Amino acid sequence: MTDGELAAHLARVTGALLLTVRDAGVCSAQSLGKAGDQTANQFLIHALREQRPDDGLLSEEEKDNAERLSRKRVWIVDPVDGTREYGEGRNDWAVHVGLAIGGVATVGAVALPGLGVTVRSDAAPPLAPMQTPPRMVVSRSRPAAEAITVANALGAELVPMGSAGAKAMAVVRGAAEIYLHTGGQYEWDSCAPVAVAAAAGLHVSRVDGSPLVYNQRDVYMPDLLICRTELVPAVFAALGER
Repeated sequence: MTDGELAAHLARVTGALLLTVRDAGVCSAQSLGKAGDQTANQFLIHALREQRPDDGLLSEEEKDNAERLSRKRVWIVDPVDGTREYGEGRNDWAVHVGLAIGGVATVGAVALPGLGVTVRSDAAPPLAPMQTPPRMVVSRSRPAAEAITVANALGAELVPMGSAGAKAMAVVRGAAEIYLHTGGQYEWDSCAPVAVAAAAGLHVSRVDGSPLVYNQRDVYMPDLLICRTELVPAVFAALGER
């Protein structure tokens, strides 16, 4: 099984497992997110250690092991990206299974279980025609000031959405053109989505244009831009005028 096939398989199976947990109806809304996180994480960790024992591993729900820093290949996973949305019974949450090679998000699969979709870097969908004015996905509760600035400059329509993976895949799947995030994330929030977005031909970078580097000692990532390449100059111009 190739890395791409493994990532897609694990993301898809984890998503189905999470739907089963949610549909069982035995957890309260408050405890459902925790139950889903723990169940999904256990499956992913065991599966990856069995299938790729020589690779490093970083998971949101697992205690970090500095040994990964000595590995060229590191799997970076988020068992439930958007725990709040998952617990609320929404569809805008995701499962991330990514592989960074030499610090670059190279292989990824993002399952959107509520939509029955898994988007993968080794079979990225063709980009849909770009909409004008463009659409920008933003946080449901607190859109970043930088995103508002760019949206105003480009006349973009704001599309509130839940998890990071759901937002990134909205751009990949043609439901939006821009995902700009400046509120801080962690490596597991973006590794798999960035791998998929790059494979689809989208621009991926920090908001200053520098590359996104993974498998760092400090896994905090301050900002992120995923967007159609045609819009990159306008986005950077708007950011520079803040």
